[in-house]
Amino acid sequence: MTTPATARRLRGFSGAGYDKGRGLLTQAAWFAVLNLVFMKWWFPPRLRPPLLRAFGARVGQRVLIRHRVRVQWPWKLSIGDDVWVGEDAWLINLEQISLASDVCVSQGAVLCTGSHQRRSPTFEFDNAPISVEEGAWVAARAVVLRGVTVGKGAVIGAGVVAPRDVPPGAVYTTGGAA
Repeated sequence: MTTPATARRLRGFSGAGYDKGRGLLTQAAWFAVLNLVFMKWWFPPRLRPPLLRAFGARVGQRVLIRHRVRVQWPWKLSIGDDVWVGEDAWLINLEQISLASDVCVSQGAVLCTGSHQRRSPTFEFDNAPISVEEGAWVAARAVVLRGVTVGKGAVIGAGVVAPRDVPPGAVYTTGGAA
């Protein structure tokens, strides 16, 4: 059975309920730093964690963030110790993203805390935080959607979309749960 399509009236979009967490000047400063410095291949990886901290992120020790990593809002990011974030990863954190210790987010992975209410004619936000627990791995080009907790030691395999919570120790591949 199909549900009738919702008539979109995007002109009425209000963005209600979404708080960017900082003023326009801080947002603009981060956007400039992100695009002109943070993501560049020549910017030393050892300087990325302190730069995120300067913009309000909580970042542990021995964190490796490769080049071309995009972080929407650093002040909505928490990273534990010994975390790796691979090239081209995108942390779309309209809400909090928490990466516990010993987490690996591989190349091209996307963690997206934002969405929209599909039945809302004005397509209002439907955002929720993401939590990746200790020792979990979000593999290359995997996608973790809003509101998801990836359990301790779980694996989201390459190219897999995680639309709901992943139990501790679970392994999801493109062929299904392993």
